[in-house]
Amino acid sequence: MSIAIDACAAQHQGDRKEQQDRVAILPHARRKGVALAVVADGMGGHTGGALAAEQVVHTAKTNLDHFIGTDESPQHMLQNSMQEAHTMIKASRFMNEMDPHSTAVMLLLQPGRVTWGHCGDSRLYHFRGKQLVRRTIDHSYVEHLIATGKITPAEALNHPNRNVLLASLGGQEDPKITLDEVSELVAGDSFVLCSDGLWAYFDDLELGTLIADNSARQACEILIDKARQRGKGGGDNLSLAIIKLIDALPPKKPAPPPGFVPRPRG
Repeated sequence: MSIAIDACAAQHQGDRKEQQDRVAILPHARRKGVALAVVADGMGGHTGGALAAEQVVHTAKTNLDHFIGTDESPQHMLQNSMQEAHTMIKASRFMNEMDPHSTAVMLLLQPGRVTWGHCGDSRLYHFRGKQLVRRTIDHSYVEHLIATGKITPAEALNHPNRNVLLASLGGQEDPKITLDEVSELVAGDSFVLCSDGLWAYFDDLELGTLIADNSARQACEILIDKARQRGKGGGDNLSLAIIKLIDALPPKKPAPPPGFVPRPRG
């Protein structure tokens, strides 16, 4: 049976004064079955973070529109999108006297192939059913401490420096961009892109279960509601995009015209 796509993007301002996240699911203008999902979490004071995140989405859309797939690899397209966004955000600080930065996580969907890249601590999760297959590793101080064995994942949840990033788009240093891909896709696979305002409130099993048991739209609504409750009035901006691969229903046979009587065989 062929595979269909169930997708939804959503966000909430949380308890912040401004929405500095940006999220989008962008279909390719000319290539059927090709789409790009993007989540960007902007930082940099009033309006600066929002402008940085907006630049990430704008640059990604421009690169998607020019992506043919024959002379450029998906990894190269994603790498270029983030590198170009970094350059544009960095340049904007001289014009706007701000210090804008943004995380980025992008997923390029093509028939039989999903490629993604990220910079910062906005995440991508790949589930098969309810089980986590893999997730991106944050470019953050606490993930560095976990990797070097200095703290445990449980200790990282409440570490005082858990929001310190080691990489972002728009910073003084060249961004660290990590790429990955999966080409063996099955119905039941799902991909979640989200900012830390959402993933901070869920463990892998709960996140996978809620997505497996609901449509993409319903899962977005439930996850936002739960994150808002758990934020207890101190919640960050939160954004997510969910892409679920599901069994495509066979096309319905056209109904016979009124008064049609089938002829007996023989």
